[in-house]
Amino acid sequence: MSSPTPSICVFCGARAGIDPAFIADAQAMGRAIAAHGWRLVYGAGDVGLMGEVARACIGAGGGSFGVIPTHLMHGEVAKRDLGTLVVTETMHERKKVMFSNSDAVVVLPGGAGSLDEFFEVLTWRQLGLHARPIFVLNTGGYWTPLAALVDHIIDQGFAEPSLRGFFTLCDSVEQVVAGLDAALGH
Repeated sequence: MSSPTPSICVFCGARAGIDPAFIADAQAMGRAIAAHGWRLVYGAGDVGLMGEVARACIGAGGGSFGVIPTHLMHGEVAKRDLGTLVVTETMHERKKVMFSNSDAVVVLPGGAGSLDEFFEVLTWRQLGLHARPIFVLNTGGYWTPLAALVDHIIDQGFAEPSLRGFFTLCDSVEQVVAGLDAALGH
């Protein structure tokens, strides 16, 4: 573990998306992280689902560790009330710092950045660089096409079937929390 307090890296959108369930699940995830005594590690933004997760976690008394590159300080409106705020030079460094300060990864709905983050940690897992659990919250079926794409990659011979086992697709925050509890030994 990276710290005595388990830390959950949440990758998610800097936008809220069109389905109100995205916001509801982001808030529920933030509250769950706080309720379990875990620390939120995230992209330090105060916008979109990032902001929702952080406000819910901090509002419920949870710890927070935010990482943001200098060029996004204004665009993503970096939160200032975080337990820890790290400012990096690049997006790649942001991902590295977030990941190295976490014990598990949760992916909520998001766009190209969230896909980049997911595929990087999935690739690292495939290469044996880590064994951290990766949970994908499939709010309203949002990530169903992603799971189908991974299955297609396997079916077409570009990855071993084990790739599908390196992440868990969850249909509810409760399923994510149960998985985190099991993975973190609680």
